[in-house]
This record gives sequence, C-alpha cells and structure tokens, in this order.
Amino acid sequence: MFGDMMGMMGKLKETQKKVEETKKRLDTVLVDENSSDGLLKITITANRELKSISIADELLADKEQLEDYLILTINKVITKASQVNESELAAVAKEGMPNIPGLDLFK
Repeated sequence: MFGDMMGMMGKLKETQKKVEETKKRLDTVLVDENSSDGLLKITITANRELKSISIADELLADKEQLEDYLILTINKVITKASQVNESELAAVAKEGMPNIPGLDLFK
C-alpha cells in the first residue's frame, strides 16, 4: 500500500510538471477571431494574452461602431481561447491522474 502511495505521489508530481509545460506551450498557441464582415481581426494566445488587432480603415471613421466591433470580437476570441486552454489542461490532468476507485473527476 505504501508503495502505491509513493507511486501516486510521483505520478501527481509528473502531472504537475506536464501541466506547467502545457501552460507555457499555450503561450505560443494563437487563436484568431474575425468580425462577421472581416473588418476586424483579433489574435490572442490560448492563455488569453492579446497579440494583435487589425482594423480596416473604414471602421476608424465611426468610433461607436469600432467599439462595438471590438467588444463582440474580443469576447468571441476569449471564449475560443478559453476552450482551447481548458481542453488542453484537462487532457493533461486526466492523463496523469491516478486511478482511484470511486473518484471519477473527469466524466
């Protein structure tokens, strides 16, 4: 039993290391979102760090319209990046979890 416990602890430490490595890798995974008409493009990392904003000249003439475009597009790209982030981290965590009967955290 004690050996099993040590094995689980080792596996948990290994999983923690893989989670940290995945978090670093997600800094390099880029997620793009365009406005429906393509006048605005936002790029962020899967860790939700803004990398670039591309705005068509015609949007610069109308401040309110630009603000609306920014809000909608930024919210969409954050949602997409969050989904990538969560699925990647969940996959690493699930892979490294010890098999404890009756404890199914990832259904």
